[in-house]
Amino acid sequence: MKSLYYILFFGIFNSVYFLVICQNVPSPRREQSSTLVGTRLYFFGGTISSTITVNEVWYLDLSSSFNISTPPWHSDVAMPVGDIFGTSCLSPIDNSTVFLIGGRMRIVNTRNFSYTSSVYRFDSKNSLWTTPTINNFNSSFQARNEMQAVIDNDGKIFVFGGINTGNDDNITTTAYNDMSILDITTMIWSTQTQSQFVLVNVDYTATLLPSGLIVYVGGRGSSTASLNNISQIQIFDTKSYTWSTKSASGSTIASRVSHSAVLTQNGNIIIYGGSTINTTKIGYVFSDIAVLNTNSWAWSVPNVSGTGAPPLTEHSAEIYKNYMILAFGATSATNLYTNKIYILDIQNYTWVTAFNIPTTTNQAKQTQSNGNSSTDQANNSSSNLYIGIGVGAGVVILAAILFIIGFFIYKNRHKEKYVATPGDDHLRENHVPTVYTPGIPPLETYAQTPKY
Repeated sequence: MKSLYYILFFGIFNSVYFLVICQNVPSPRREQSSTLVGTRLYFFGGTISSTITVNEVWYLDLSSSFNISTPPWHSDVAMPVGDIFGTSCLSPIDNSTVFLIGGRMRIVNTRNFSYTSSVYRFDSKNSLWTTPTINNFNSSFQARNEMQAVIDNDGKIFVFGGINTGNDDNITTTAYNDMSILDITTMIWSTQTQSQFVLVNVDYTATLLPSGLIVYVGGRGSSTASLNNISQIQIFDTKSYTWSTKSASGSTIASRVSHSAVLTQNGNIIIYGGSTINTTKIGYVFSDIAVLNTNSWAWSVPNVSGTGAPPLTEHSAEIYKNYMILAFGATSATNLYTNKIYILDIQNYTWVTAFNIPTTTNQAKQTQSNGNSSTDQANNSSSNLYIGIGVGAGVVILAAILFIIGFFIYKNRHKEKYVATPGDDHLRENHVPTVYTPGIPPLETYAQTPKY
């Protein structure tokens, strides 16, 4: 009987494993980039171990309600390269093209760096990656990473600072304070050098305000120990191409790197998480929420309710309607990868476990999301088909295993009903269906016909 229990355990384990594998769920990761395209929240690349940089593309479908324990993940066509510490942004020209810029790009399935291009273009409507031809590209930007890009309504991408890949590929580590600008309408690259008062900045957040100001929060200099003062806010004016600094008042917020920032409709910047750095590794990881008022330039810490997200760094954050969505990242210096998502309702600063479509929608948001309606339906149908096939196959396999196990259990119990007499052990072994005892007529009640 023990062997039957082993078979039962093995069968159930494999069936459950098969069902899990058939579900579309990304592996835990960090250092990915993210961009919201209509009702799809895209995630590009990331690292899933100390030696593996992935070229995967995943997105969350935000077109319907869901629980964060079972988020609606979908995979899309893979990138031409693996990428970590890159940045991505959405074209305002068509609201469907994503530009992936910089990062530590590697040849797929290798540890070798790729220098084919520093910019890739993703057509989210047709799931197609291309390499754009860029004029006047600045070669010093090659291998640039740990920076963030923003794009204005005219299609100009602004990327500030960053650092090159590092000594692991024979490139001297250098941090920058230049402003790289790519006009996607002409595909012309330009570089603006800064005066010394503009700090070198790496691992910061960049947020573009409707006024055309880019707000840079946190980050560090060339040394991992030199965290930039988070109360000294560097600001770049995309209209005049000038810099200024604001001294933020209010609550005392710890300086940090690799945090996230989102812009609310009322002009506040919400930051979450981040960490300090212990030499070249993650140090203390934060789990706090801080709000920067861009009218008064004052920090505040809101009262937050609900079961909160854990400490996170090197994660992603995007805002969709009244939700701030966090995904992936490292939760500590030892727990370096997660694939969980967390949602904060920014209307009342409450952590929620369910994503619900608001009853009222912003017209601009609706227009933007319509660009993917047909492909969303097609991909959702395809994904549901694959999941349905996987679940169906799992159920069939499980039913077959249970049937076989039940058959053996029945057969084993049936053998125990035979009555043996001295000298007829061979009958038990040979499973003779009828057993006779000397001196007793073979009455019908003694005849047993086993059912096989």
